[in-house]
Amino acid sequence: MRNKWIFWVLRGVLFGTLFIAAIGLVVMLLWNALVPQLFGLASLNFGQAIGLLVLSQILFRGFGGWGRWGGHRSHRKKWAEKWETMTPEEQGKFRAEWEARCNPKKSQETPATLA
Repeated sequence: MRNKWIFWVLRGVLFGTLFIAAIGLVVMLLWNALVPQLFGLASLNFGQAIGLLVLSQILFRGFGGWGRWGGHRSHRKKWAEKWETMTPEEQGKFRAEWEARCNPKKSQETPATLA
């Protein structure tokens, strides 16, 4: 049983390493194909491409985002519970407010439909 566990861990590490290497290679190739010609910046090597991936992970997802797929489920659950406790009038008002926020041109063109 222990040998199976070790096998699965080693397999996961191997596939994880291959996945990161493949993504790093794609980033490096795309950067080197586009950025030097478009913006006149220097080309990247493989290590710099991996570093760019890590930096973007830190900047855009933060330190707590590593490995969390669908991390916003708690927010969805909270809003679903709140939605179910709203009356139909409150739901309509909520929809109208979000429509005005998300599509201000449409809400300005047809103000009679929101009332």
